Amino acid sequence: MGNTFGRLFRVTTFGESHGKALGAIVDGCPAGLEIDEEKIRLEMQRRKPGQSKITTQRKEEDEIEILSGVFEGKSTGTPIGIIIRNADQKSKDYSHIADKFRPSHADFTYFEKYGIRDYRGGGRSSARETAARVAAGSIAKQFLATKGVSFHAFVSQVGDLTLEKPYQELNLALAEDNIVRCPDPEMAEKMIELIDSVRLDRDTIGGVVTCVIKNTPVGLGEPVFDRLHAELGKAMLSINAVKGFEYGSGFEGVKMRGSQHNDGFVNLDGKIHTTTNHSGGIQGGISNGEDIYFRVAFKPVATIMQDQESVNEEGETVTVSGKGRHDPCVVPRAVPIVEAMAALVIADYLLLSKSNKLENI
Repeated sequence: MGNTFGRLFRVTTFGESHGKALGAIVDGCPAGLEIDEEKIRLEMQRRKPGQSKITTQRKEEDEIEILSGVFEGKSTGTPIGIIIRNADQKSKDYSHIADKFRPSHADFTYFEKYGIRDYRGGGRSSARETAARVAAGSIAKQFLATKGVSFHAFVSQVGDLTLEKPYQELNLALAEDNIVRCPDPEMAEKMIELIDSVRLDRDTIGGVVTCVIKNTPVGLGEPVFDRLHAELGKAMLSINAVKGFEYGSGFEGVKMRGSQHNDGFVNLDGKIHTTTNHSGGIQGGISNGEDIYFRVAFKPVATIMQDQESVNEEGETVTVSGKGRHDPCVVPRAVPIVEAMAALVIADYLLLSKSNKLENI
């Protein structure tokens, strides 16, 4: 039913925006991994609502509770159950749209598919579901850290404000030093001002999150239909509000000739590298050991604090009024979500690569 992601490192999420709790079941995590709960909590803090003036003011601490699969601080190889209890639901904020379809939301499609829908904050379609992904992704990141793999996502665009510098020229650690999570301090201030002005206009705006994965082993990815970039694309496009995914040179690459775009190989101290990385660290759907980098486009948040015309379940024309607490721009809180989903993909493919070699079986 589309609630499980991955094959060997598998994650199933459950829960709704205004239900009692959200959660994740992580199955396939190798036994003996040291699980640092504080690291999970830090990831949850990066995603939680109410963290600044440019995010939703819903107050959720997003405290995690590990129910199973961890003993004396280490994974046991059995399913790891994690629960995140909801604390600040205001379901009454949605009673006025109980039978109305909000523009650009999943209200209509869920109702047509299931014949019933949880109108309180969108239920299962709410971006609050991503809290469970971040918790699960933190475990994947801890597993991958033992292999030297690291993830560095940041906001590279808000509206028409675009960070033009290549990521290699940026100190990516600076992304956590400001509330918009842009590693360029000057551009960060401009982005914050733009988001705040949009918020005061009772409107929303979109943006782009760029992610860089470093030290990925060579050989991750499966031809033909399960290429690494295809799975990364699926992972990113499964995130709420995502409208686009590109990796490596992406759409800009069409402006180049093959002689400019080809990544030549060189031998540096006995290790093969590419002279450029237009391929984005993936060739033939398989990682080549270079940095994997990609961009994820997020649309403006669909809920706006303005009246909009729509229809109700009877097909009658109605006015939908925006109420509740919502992000004016989702990208600052989307940064840890992008990293989490990328980590789930890489962890899964790392385990798959071990099963593909006779000497590992």
